[in-house]
Amino acid sequence: MSKSIKTIGILTSGGDAPGMNATIRAVVRSALAQGINVKGIRRGYAGLLEEDIIDMDAKSVSDIIQRGGTILYTARCKRFREPEYQKLGADICRKHGIDGVVVIGGDGSFQGASKLANNGINTIGLPGTIDLDIACTDYTIGFDTAVNTAMEAIDKVRDTSTSHERCSIIEVMGRNAGYIALWCGIANGAEEILTVERYDGNEQWLIDSVLEKKKVGKKHHIIVNAEGIGDSYGLAERIEKATGVETRATIIGHIQRGGSPTCKDRVYASVMGTKAVDLLVAGKSNRVVGYKNGEFVDYDIQEALSMTKDLDEYMFQMSRRLSR
Repeated sequence: MSKSIKTIGILTSGGDAPGMNATIRAVVRSALAQGINVKGIRRGYAGLLEEDIIDMDAKSVSDIIQRGGTILYTARCKRFREPEYQKLGADICRKHGIDGVVVIGGDGSFQGASKLANNGINTIGLPGTIDLDIACTDYTIGFDTAVNTAMEAIDKVRDTSTSHERCSIIEVMGRNAGYIALWCGIANGAEEILTVERYDGNEQWLIDSVLEKKKVGKKHHIIVNAEGIGDSYGLAERIEKATGVETRATIIGHIQRGGSPTCKDRVYASVMGTKAVDLLVAGKSNRVVGYKNGEFVDYDIQEALSMTKDLDEYMFQMSRRLSR
């Protein structure tokens, strides 16, 4: 065990995601198994600046692996973008004897982790976001649960859409990324998928698609719309007016963030949490854990943040073919 790591702090930052509690549990118990103390930092970087820090033991993470959300709570903290507060955060870590910090969140959270590292605190970032929009990894904690929640909801909307012979526009989460929309569009057999990466705003194309399907006897029409496109209610009104087909909008919303995590989210989150501790014990810092090509790997945070990611073009084109 590295002599420099005696106490690990752990925080969750940004939007919550199912599986965060599994990650917290893995970090705490993996660290304790190696004789390292653990402190929980509540409400992310905001809680760090306010010294909302608690001691954690094995009992404090009992019976949480199946729970959604995060027992450490989460928040966004604009102040932590400023150098003076980044330094203050590092000083607070030292005040509480915290040698290393595990940060669970997205790209913004990783920026904060990198700043802590620059100020002398060993940090490891773990990708926690339902949007699957972190470029360095093929998996993010919470995506699997969120996409399954959305898929099940869309199945239910399809039932009533078919009964009423409607066009249904179903909005899923994904403000800047269309992965939930794409995966649900394929899994739910949607006629059209609208994502920020691919949709060009051509509503006439959607109208023509609805009319074409109606002409060949299609009894319902499912359009999965990403949050980043939005305007689902307005789009529904315009399509109904142009086609004469009754059209309704459904926004699934924050149920996608909650709920008991799937087996994959529990297992992968546990592996990532354990790997974060192992990296800190090995003296590593300023790293992000990812999952690439079937393996759990780690990258320099700045290298990870410089990477770019786009929707899988083959999957997108496949979805178009299968919807015909």
